[in-house]
Amino acid sequence: MTTTSSRRTFLRSAGLMTGGVLFLRHASGMLETPAAARQGAAAATDPLAAARAQTGAQAIATTPLGERLVMLSGPGGNVVVLHGPEGKVVVDSFVQPAWTKLKAALEAIDGQPVKTLIDTHWHFDHTDNNAHFREAGAKVLAQENTKTRMTQAHDLLGMHFPPSPAAALPTTTFAGWAHLRANGEDVEMTHLPPAHTDTDIFVHYRQANVLHMGDVFFNGFYPFIDAGTGGRIDGMIDGAGKALAMTDASTKIVPGHGPLGDRAALENYRKVITAVRDRVRDLKRAGKTLEQVQAAKPSAEFDAAWGKGLMTPDAFVGVVYATL
Repeated sequence: MTTTSSRRTFLRSAGLMTGGVLFLRHASGMLETPAAARQGAAAATDPLAAARAQTGAQAIATTPLGERLVMLSGPGGNVVVLHGPEGKVVVDSFVQPAWTKLKAALEAIDGQPVKTLIDTHWHFDHTDNNAHFREAGAKVLAQENTKTRMTQAHDLLGMHFPPSPAAALPTTTFAGWAHLRANGEDVEMTHLPPAHTDTDIFVHYRQANVLHMGDVFFNGFYPFIDAGTGGRIDGMIDGAGKALAMTDASTKIVPGHGPLGDRAALENYRKVITAVRDRVRDLKRAGKTLEQVQAAKPSAEFDAAWGKGLMTPDAFVGVVYATL
């Protein structure tokens, strides 16, 4: 297991120890609203509370994915809801302050209860409402590493995460693959080799031809990689390749953050992060320090389009350098 000290060393070397506010830029790349900024200032002594308050203030947007599938986006990682007479299957759960809005959005879809919540990985903006779903009677399904990581303390992006309470942990876990059948849909969950973290899964809706990639896919901006819990750039690229092999031109691809994507968007994402990885790798092999690699601007041709999200160009280059 990676120690807290080594996680801090990684974040410092990658140029990411800049406080929790770095995590708070919305997935679209928009800066915080004045109201969210005031909430963040009020919680300045607790960066995690500030992150929750600011992210939770975002409105929930709805995108239909099919007859029985809908994507909810805004206050955390993208949520997908499979609904129908057998009850709802929900993937990811936003941050804690968004629970009231999320509950209302789910109830507006239909009157059926939530039967299952699926976590795509351990990060708080995807698992923060596990306990609320459990209180509502749902089981929580996740890859076994997600439960392990949630029982540990972590320091990430200037925020301290204590171990999750027992009531927030997944109730059912799997190792490599799991399947459930609900509302006429086959939902397949596949664990990936370490990519964004060592807890990542894809959730594939076979009949609807929809793939939820979690944070292995950031659509339209440079991805964050959590090396402290196993993440690495090569795994992100390999994960994108695995997703491409699972999809076709008609597949709707849900990223962890950003707008709904398709195969062309995923191909472009893989092209960009592969090009940056290759350039950073060549410079690192030549003996260049992180500062020298950043000064060489290996991502320059992509920065205008891809550098407006959570990860600035220098921060992304730092993550790539540290995880090679």
